[in-house]
Formats: sequence, structure tokens, C-alpha cells
Amino acid sequence: MKLRITIHGTAYEVEVEVLDTGEGFPTGPLPRPSAVSHLYPVSNNAGAPESGRNNIRKPSAPPSNVKGIVHSPIAGTILEIKCKIGDTIQANQELLVIEAMKMETSIAAPAPGTIASIEVAVGDTVREGQTLIHLS
Repeated sequence: MKLRITIHGTAYEVEVEVLDTGEGFPTGPLPRPSAVSHLYPVSNNAGAPESGRNNIRKPSAPPSNVKGIVHSPIAGTILEIKCKIGDTIQANQELLVIEAMKMETSIAAPAPGTIASIEVAVGDTVREGQTLIHLS
């Protein structure tokens, strides 16, 4: 059976196999989750309706191209930094390499400028949308 799953706005098609009883599928009733925990912090807004459920909000999208800031488009680990503070760079010049799920992704400069600060180091784990480099 084919299913379509959307994660962070990207659609993926996956194939799943339905198992018959006795083929690794539990035969009894499935356990019920004990409680839903907060996945992301939520502020208590005055006047917001209270409910018995925990409020879970979706993570915000990575910031749009804010001039002078390079954000990580994905979560992963910094493999290589190809610039240093003070370097003059051109638009689309490769600045970093991030590894995520055994794949390497090059991060390029959104605009020409000078490297003002580098907020990460090789080996750091970064999350989607995290600031990597400031340009001036």
C-alpha cells in the first residue's frame, strides 16, 4: 500500500506492508499512550480557551532570507566550515557542509558580504532554522 506523508511541507511517498496476525503484529489490544507531553513550549495567552489537552504548536518555519544571516535549512551535524571571520564572500559561495541522514548538504551564501561571525563549529549539531553565520 502506498501512502503520502508530509513533513515540514515536503511530501514523501512511502510503501507500507499490512501484516497478517502472527506476522509480527500484536494480537491483543494496542497499549494506550499515557500522556501527550509538550513537544514545543507554548506560552499561556490570556483569553485563550483552556482544555484538558496539552497545547502543542507546530515549529515555526526557518526565517526567510534575512539580510546578513545564514540559517540552517535542515537539522544535522556540521562537517566542514569553508570560510573564516573576515573573509569576503560572493553570492552562492559555499560556506558550510552539513550532514543529515548520511547525506551532505552544502550551505551557500545568500548574498555577497564579509563573514562577521561564525556561530557553529565542526561537529556541532544544529536544528532547522538555527543561525549559522552573520554577514556584514
